[in-house]
Parts: sequence; C-alpha cells; structure tokens
Amino acid sequence: MADKFDIEQVRKDFPILDQQVNGAPLVYFDNAATTQKPQMVIDALNHYYTRDNANIHRGLHTLAERATTGYELTRKKLKDFLNAESTDQIIFTSGTTAGINLVAQTYGRANFSKGDVILVSNLEHHSNIVPWQMIAEEKGAEVQVIPVDEAGVLDMKAYVELLDSNRVKFVAVNHVSNAIGTINPISYIIEQAHRVGAKVLIDGAQSVAHFEIDVQALDIDFLAFSAHKLFGPTGVGVLYGKRTLLEAMPPYQGGGEMIKEVSFAGTTYNELPYKFEAGTPNIADVYAFGFALDYLKSLPKNAVWEQEKALLDYATEQLMQIDGLRIVGQAPEKIAVVSFVIDGVHPQDIGVLLDKFGVAIRTGHHCAQPLMARYELVGTCRASFAFYNTKSEIDLFVKALKRTITMLS
Repeated sequence: MADKFDIEQVRKDFPILDQQVNGAPLVYFDNAATTQKPQMVIDALNHYYTRDNANIHRGLHTLAERATTGYELTRKKLKDFLNAESTDQIIFTSGTTAGINLVAQTYGRANFSKGDVILVSNLEHHSNIVPWQMIAEEKGAEVQVIPVDEAGVLDMKAYVELLDSNRVKFVAVNHVSNAIGTINPISYIIEQAHRVGAKVLIDGAQSVAHFEIDVQALDIDFLAFSAHKLFGPTGVGVLYGKRTLLEAMPPYQGGGEMIKEVSFAGTTYNELPYKFEAGTPNIADVYAFGFALDYLKSLPKNAVWEQEKALLDYATEQLMQIDGLRIVGQAPEKIAVVSFVIDGVHPQDIGVLLDKFGVAIRTGHHCAQPLMARYELVGTCRASFAFYNTKSEIDLFVKALKRTITMLS
C-alpha cells in the first residue's frame, strides 16, 4: 500500500462498509460527521480490553505499565503527526469542542479584558463560536465576525481591516468549513494575526483527515481536533499549544493526575501536559487512536488527496446536471464536501428518503446556523467523502437522489 492506492484493499480494511442498509448496499457519505474505523483500530480496542486494561501513570504492576506505555505512545505519534516540538504540547481531551473550551476558559480568562476583540469567521461550527461568546460576556470583551462571500470564501481584506482596530487579542477560525468544505488560508490568517500581536486557535476537526498539518511551519498557537474524524474512536480529542502559552495557562479542571501535591494549605499543579488532564482519561480509545495514526501513515498521502479530489470533482459534475439543484459553497479550494439544496424540497425530506436507498448523507444546518443565515437557508444536504469512497458509490447516490426528487415532486 506504500506505493499504490488500492481502493479495493482499502475498502476491505473498513468492515462497516460491507453491508446493506434497507436492502441496498451502504453508501456512506457522512464522513464530515464521523469517519469509519479500520479493522486494526477495532482490533486494538479489543486487545486493550482483553489484555492490557488497567489505570495508567499510577500502578507499578505489568498491566498498568503496558497500558501507560500504549497511552503515551499515542501522544508520541501525535507529536510526529503534527511535527510538534515536544509531547508535552499534546493534551488529550474528549474532542475538538473540549479543546476549544479549554483554551477559552483558561487562556481567555487569564488574558481577555473589557474592550478586547475576539475574531471568529462566518464559516465556524457552533463549537468555535459559543465558547468565545461565553468568555467575552464574562470578561466584557467583544466577538466580531470575519465575513464570507457568496462562494464561501473568507474576505481577507475585511479580516485585515478588523485586525487593524488595535483591539483584537485572539482569532479563532476553522481550517476547513464542516458545512461547505472551504479550505481557509490559515497560513496568511496566522501571519496577519501575529503581526498585531493576536494569538490564533485553529479548529482542525475537518482538515486533519485530508492533509498534513505542520504546527511549527504554520506557527500555530493552538490547534484542536477529534480522533473520530481521523478514523479513530469517539471520545478522544487533541489540543496542541505552544509551550509558553500552555505553561502560562491555569488548569481547566481539578482532580487527580493534574497535581503534584495536595494539602488543605494549597495545591501544587503538575507539569505539562498532565496539568490539563484531570482524572482517569479515556485510556482505551487513546490507545486505539494510535493505531488509526499508524494506518494513515501507511497510506500514500498524495494518492489519498488525489482520490478525494477526484471524488469531489466527479460528484460536483454529476450533481450540477440535476435540474433545480444548487451547490452551496463553491470556493476554489475545497475538501471533498458537496453541500446542496433543491428547489422546493426540504433537505430533511431528501435525507430521509435517501436512507431508504442505503445512502447516508447529513442534512440540516450542520451546527453552522450563522453560515446558513448568511445564505438565507434553513439547511442543506451535505455529502462528504473519504478516501475509501468510490465513483460507483456516487453513481448510486445520484441515481437515488433523482428518484427521491421525483417522489417528492
């Protein structure tokens, strides 16, 4: 698999794909919501619970040592995956949302004050809007919005003008829009924010599965993402942060593991990354996540991207031939996501009927209500592809969609 992308073999690696739903072959086009898991991740979970299950960092017995080794090995793999300087900069959370909230409630509480401005974009998931609204209300700061044009591209001229207000202290943007697939120019966004002394958090939930992210080369301050969108288990997230920023931030939660010493006279907190990892963590899923990273490492990166780009181009071409269908978000740079509406038909009705043909897509506002309001829509239908999808599945999807439109007309 190192030299050639063998789609048939790849699909065999994902057992869930080999089934029928409502009497039809499963066509899974909801990868932006969560990705499926290769067999080696499933096997890793089974192995952990049948052979290594124990609490970590505390016990001296063999099972505890094996569990701790496996858990910390995933942290090392993530360091390499992101090209971070140190494993101490890799903090395990429950997901992207938890990572963003951690930064808002620790860095934000310590650094924001009345009159400060936090910039978010009109492309954001609610998880990268609401935490900033909450801390802004608490500290007397203000959330301002980077606008997006009709194609789904952020207005960089407006962004620079917002930065030049001299009040911007923080910028929180996604790398990729979950709702319409736009790839944002985060290198430029970060560079411009740093020009005025603002720090930047990148929501990488939708980007890490599609292309490599070098946190040092991009000069990223904070990056949050989830394992389940990266072919790993649910319930695990990652927060990367620059060491100087993380060291200055107060702990987010109190409890076991995040302390060195506790007395009623006071508590001494643990070092990075453990001061942000209170309590017994999600050991099994972190352990298995390491195997998802191994699987991705075994795939030819360029071939994966080319496969997904081919799927996007083919799906876009086929869908644009359907009368009354409009694609929402046509940025020049996109991941393999097609968000669309059909004249006179509610997206939810389309999703329900497509499921009857074995096709899984996502409908609704995609936790991006401000973006839907920008387009004056209640929601869209979203088909999102992964490298294990095929053009023949797109053909089945388009055929089912045409039948669905006929039934709803």
